[in-house]
Amino acid sequence: MSPAGEPQDPEPGQGPDGGQGQERAARAGRQARKQVLLRLDPQVYDALARWAGEELRSANAQIEFLLRRALSETGRLPGGAAPIRPRGRPRSSPDS
Repeated sequence: MSPAGEPQDPEPGQGPDGGQGQERAARAGRQARKQVLLRLDPQVYDALARWAGEELRSANAQIEFLLRRALSETGRLPGGAAPIRPRGRPRSSPDS
């Protein structure tokens, strides 16, 4: 990405055959995530944050987990929705 946050063209020779296709797709998925401002009662947030901590998630990840579960239970989760990210720190790439 450029400093302005715009995607850059891949360098020559870095196509799907070079293993870069999956990395670009992962980046595109992260870029497509929506940012939402959510106002919560402070006590509700505190309870949510405690629950998230018990499950080793961030409060944001806990909110997404709960929303996805509610959508799934009511049959409203879109079939094309990307799977939820695994808990924990992202794995470092083998190149680094």
